[in-house]
Amino acid sequence: MPGENLTREEARERAALLSVDGYEVSLDVRSAVGGPEGDGPRTFRSVTTIRFRCNEPGASSFADLVAPGVTAVSLNGRDLDPGEVFDGSRILLEDLAADNELVVDAQCAYSRTGEGMHRFVDPEDGEVYLYTQYEPADSRRVFANFEQPDLKAPFRFEVRAPEGWTVWSNGVGEQHDGVWRFAETKPISTYITCVVAGPYHYVTDTYARELPDGTRLEIPLGALCRKGLARHFDADDVFLITKQGLDFFHEHFDYPYPFGKYDQAFVPEYNLGAMENPGLVTFREEYIFRGKVTQASYEARANVILHEMAHMWFGDLVTMVWWDDLWLKESFADFMGTFANVGATRFEDAWITFANRRKAWAYRADQLPSTHPITADIRDLQNAKLNFDGITYAKGASVLKQLVAYVGQDAFLEGARRYFKRHAYGNTRLGDLLAVLGETSGRDMGAWARSWLQTAGVNALTPQVLLDADGRIDELAVVQEAAESHPELRPHRVAVGLYRRSQVGALERYARAEVDVDGARTVVAELAGQDAPELVLVNDDDLTFCKIRFDDTSLATLREHLGALTDPLARALCWSALWNLTRDALLPAREFVDLVLRFGGRETDIGVLQMLHAWAQSALVHYVAPEWRAAAGTALAQGALAELRQAEPGSEHQLAWARFFAATASAPADLELLRGLLEGTEEIAGLDVDQELRWAFLEPLATYGAADEKVLAAELARDDTASGKRHQVRCLAARPSAAVKAQAWAQVVESDALSNALVEATIAGFERPSQRELLAPYAEKYFAAIGRVWRERSIQIGMDVVRGLFPALQDSPETLAATDAWLTAHEDAPPALRRLVLEARDDLARALRGQECDAAVGAA
Repeated sequence: MPGENLTREEARERAALLSVDGYEVSLDVRSAVGGPEGDGPRTFRSVTTIRFRCNEPGASSFADLVAPGVTAVSLNGRDLDPGEVFDGSRILLEDLAADNELVVDAQCAYSRTGEGMHRFVDPEDGEVYLYTQYEPADSRRVFANFEQPDLKAPFRFEVRAPEGWTVWSNGVGEQHDGVWRFAETKPISTYITCVVAGPYHYVTDTYARELPDGTRLEIPLGALCRKGLARHFDADDVFLITKQGLDFFHEHFDYPYPFGKYDQAFVPEYNLGAMENPGLVTFREEYIFRGKVTQASYEARANVILHEMAHMWFGDLVTMVWWDDLWLKESFADFMGTFANVGATRFEDAWITFANRRKAWAYRADQLPSTHPITADIRDLQNAKLNFDGITYAKGASVLKQLVAYVGQDAFLEGARRYFKRHAYGNTRLGDLLAVLGETSGRDMGAWARSWLQTAGVNALTPQVLLDADGRIDELAVVQEAAESHPELRPHRVAVGLYRRSQVGALERYARAEVDVDGARTVVAELAGQDAPELVLVNDDDLTFCKIRFDDTSLATLREHLGALTDPLARALCWSALWNLTRDALLPAREFVDLVLRFGGRETDIGVLQMLHAWAQSALVHYVAPEWRAAAGTALAQGALAELRQAEPGSEHQLAWARFFAATASAPADLELLRGLLEGTEEIAGLDVDQELRWAFLEPLATYGAADEKVLAAELARDDTASGKRHQVRCLAARPSAAVKAQAWAQVVESDALSNALVEATIAGFERPSQRELLAPYAEKYFAAIGRVWRERSIQIGMDVVRGLFPALQDSPETLAATDAWLTAHEDAPPALRRLVLEARDDLARALRGQECDAAVGAA
């Protein structure tokens, strides 16, 4: 990997030695347009002036810069030889004075991997678009700096750009004589500085609010995207959510938004969902919808907008010292995104999505061999990059939801308010937050943190019900279990709900009790004497983070009456629990598939329904016994088609079932129906086959050899856009041909010509569950290639390749043994690489256990 892997110890030593007074960064990106692409990297000029202090005059340190070349380096007016002080990633700084000025004139490279200064050429009109993305440590690819979160400083940016372009940065900008100059920022970390430049489409608005002190706060708002997406851009809805969020956070945080303007840029080929750069938040442009989508997509976009907005306080105003405490921003933003979505927007049921989707990500991550405490042990930057995971985000947010139940919402929010005021523009550690929460709640936050933040693993909670002679509850207890590898039994604040069917057949709650579960077994005394339940739902209302288990009676009830459960959150929790049982090889995968077929059509929450579709596909690909895959696939496709035809014409449920049908279609008749819908010879009332749905229908046709290169080229001509190109690349790689697979492999593994977005699309097309035999030769090639790929490519591309091309579809003991052999032979491989392989191995072993469980049912 290019670039030096900064360690935590090096960062600590540098922070103890240096403090930064300010940056002036001058970028010249006129080279982004014109001229041939050439063989070498396309570069731009970057001149950085850093003013900083050293508390040990005469000491040595270093600045960070990853660049093809350095033209000049000056330290305190003394010219240094770039060849002697710059090694490709660091600039050696010797004999420092008490007050220092460093000037670095460098040639930095544009990126095609979404790291640093990403350059994108729009295939639709040839326009060039730039944006930066830095987290955790890629600002050093754009300007020289001290790349660690605790060396905050004010920044002044100026950018020379091609004629006709607009440039944005964190501060307000003005253009004069071709140079854009931006107002100085507040003290911020390097990784949240940002530049966006190009002929973007830009829309403006204003947010205004009267503050408690009688002053009026006005925040200029902006939203931008590529010109080619302007016709699809619903900026009014983006501004609506933005204003609702700003109102919500001002009401709850009692600290005015501190960074002036608030621009939101939707940019191409983005590796993340979004990034919280103060004053200039960047998002992946897929949040601009080119076709019809369900409300779940709008809810997800609103959640991301509010997540990034919460970062303005949690992360930007107050920042963690080092990446160990990444949760201090990401867990809070993940929690606050849903908290604000429910409290401020039209998405009042967002906690259902959180319970069903976000926590599924967390449950998986917390059972991997790489699981870690929420407050992690992050030794270096590569490790930090991988810790943007389900633990740091979704488990952390779940634990905060538990914390709110534990200390109370008022105490939680008052703690946040004190935290902002006490540490504004500074850096914090775990203890700083616990201190204010202890003040406001009166609770022992140390014991809570030890159990929830400083240990890993997920507990399972199972109800035990004993009935008396009259058929009433004599005793109801909750049994808590932990994995052997992570034996911590945590304190849980949970609600236990009792459900039974009404006279009309609805499965409804008739009793509920909240209780503190602590230890291996907790009796819920409040429910003694209640009528016998048909379903006991532990963690009703989703107050804690745990895997829900069922007693035999409850599981039997769900098998027959899951669709009769009227409360949508309770239903979502039951679906999630059943999926966890399937992943844990405690419920045969064919039973889960059958439940989706029987009850999925009755699911009212569109987000839950789409999650069920994803889980059913995962069950089919990974957990169903191989001998039953074909039958299960046929059943899912037939069920999806039946639901598609029965759905209300034009409804979002119809759209969801149409996409699921396309994802499961394989039989000739199903493929012919898809072809007919594309060509207009078939019609389903109310189903609008827009461009995005056309690509969804073309993908299975390409996968099964029913759409060739000519057909896909014609579709690209119809949709000659960046989005269309990604779709076409995925479909091309999906074709069932040995030559196609060889070409796709070479493009991703042997070449770095593809951009990050096209690497992702190629990998997605390459890995087709129906093509296991065709992909078999690549298992050995994978293990031979990943070490070299990790050394030679950027960390983002390395992660994409190692995760995306792992031979999970070769789900056999032999592949498991090959994985173990690689791990044994490469004990000295970079820890981040080993972590990725270990995670993939765990998924494979889990799949084999699931298949064994499913096969046992078939044999019986």
